[in-house]
Amino acid sequence: MKQPSIRKEDRIDVLVVGAGPAGLTLAIDLARRGVACRVVEATEQRTVNPRCNTTSARSMEIFRRLGLAGEVRRAGLPEDYPPSIQYRTTLLGEEIFRMDMLSAGDVLAGVGKEDWPTPEPQHRISQLFLEPVLERHANTLPGLEIERGVRLVELRQHEDHVEAVVDRDGTTSVLRCAYVVGCDGAHSTVRRQLGIRYSGVDAIQKFVSTFVRSPELGRIIARDPAWTTWTHNRRLASMIAIDGDELWLNHVAFPPDHDTDQEDPEQLLREAVGAEVQHEILGLVRWTGRQMVADRYHDGRVFLAGDAAHIWIPVGGFGMNAGIQDAVTLGWMLAAVHHGWAPPELLNAYEKERKPVGEQFAGAVGSAARASFADVSPDIHLPGPDGERARAEFAGRLATTEPHRYSPDGFSFGYHYADSPLVVGGEPQAAIDMKGFQERAQVGFRLPHAWLDDDRSVLDALGPDFTLLRTDEGVDVGAWTDAARERGIPLDVVDLPARWPDRYPAALLLVRPDQHVAWMGEADASPRELLHTVTGRTAAHEQ
Repeated sequence: MKQPSIRKEDRIDVLVVGAGPAGLTLAIDLARRGVACRVVEATEQRTVNPRCNTTSARSMEIFRRLGLAGEVRRAGLPEDYPPSIQYRTTLLGEEIFRMDMLSAGDVLAGVGKEDWPTPEPQHRISQLFLEPVLERHANTLPGLEIERGVRLVELRQHEDHVEAVVDRDGTTSVLRCAYVVGCDGAHSTVRRQLGIRYSGVDAIQKFVSTFVRSPELGRIIARDPAWTTWTHNRRLASMIAIDGDELWLNHVAFPPDHDTDQEDPEQLLREAVGAEVQHEILGLVRWTGRQMVADRYHDGRVFLAGDAAHIWIPVGGFGMNAGIQDAVTLGWMLAAVHHGWAPPELLNAYEKERKPVGEQFAGAVGSAARASFADVSPDIHLPGPDGERARAEFAGRLATTEPHRYSPDGFSFGYHYADSPLVVGGEPQAAIDMKGFQERAQVGFRLPHAWLDDDRSVLDALGPDFTLLRTDEGVDVGAWTDAARERGIPLDVVDLPARWPDRYPAALLLVRPDQHVAWMGEADASPRELLHTVTGRTAAHEQ
């Protein structure tokens, strides 16, 4: 019997396992920060499943910093396609409620931009189109390698490195890595290798998701185009526009104890449409929506991000977008340690920051899902006044539950690290919810956006690493730049106009590489002590 060959390879700074949005975002961020990394992905080809279909405003801000937002914005639905959300009895039936939103073309043209809380509003794009954009960009970056068809077999942790055993077509290699990050999804091999379990609710809802090609369906929806149309026939379903033309995804929800193996996808499509339509099934997935968070986000030199760290019912695409947030939080920390301006202990803060966010997101998403999937009166299908009355009552309920689910600014801008050991002056906060955020700088929160005179966002003015924002040019920042230079901490100083005292309510704001506020205060601060704290060296006194 032929024995598999084994070979050892050179050291890798960071090995990223999984080439989904979280893994690719992490790899791009690391490469831009000068950290060589390799991405390994077990599959040769991407799945045909559309999966997530929304990129949040915060993710779009992250892509803007990475130089990708414009390309992402132009991918997916046509620029003039309305990303509306409609609620109907069936596609061909009565309208119940609707929400109209800006198209990609509107955003690119800056329609109403003075009122946006962000330079990059959310974007409706299927993962089918998002991942190729990320991968194309990743392939242009020096120091970043992507290998498909490579399966992780085993991890062996040592004090100063991790050995990752991988398989390529029967050839086993041992990769010597400084760090490994598991971005390999809900069935993560990395998580299983670490012996880390999920905790939470194992089943909230079951789904049958059918991906179809149907020009006829496109012609029906073109009468009143929408990105998502919810239908309330025998079962609650959502019809999602993938390309705005002939590709459609029909999600149908069932109770967690329902046997979805007995459900015929052809019948489910007929029920959602209200008629037979010609179509070709491209993919079919029967799956369970959960509310689960990993018990730990890291073990030694190995970390978890994205679905490997948390899975929940995909209401609003929050799982993918939280994974992108994981990636940029971990990315700057790994880069700081790699370049030597922060100690390895800094990395312990990753779990302390991201795990509470994952737990709160899971709870809020679960609550939103239960509200959205609550029972609906069958009277909405009745003709005449009785049906009109039932639909009006249901529309009133939807007007309360749905707007923040589809414009979840609280999830984009209200998540925080106020309790992190890497911030100074954070205050106790209420639980994160979909609508709760302030357009006022707070310690631990993402820095609020404002437009500068040159049409850049304040977020665009930040440096790649730490930035000291100064709203009072009379404040001497020499002690800050001296302290940063002594410790090798990259620090940019940026002056802000003093026109937003309520939004940036301090003379100085220290902003982290992930655009979250690490500290804010006045000229009498202690820069050395603060910079020690925010880079994971020591605890600072109250400033």
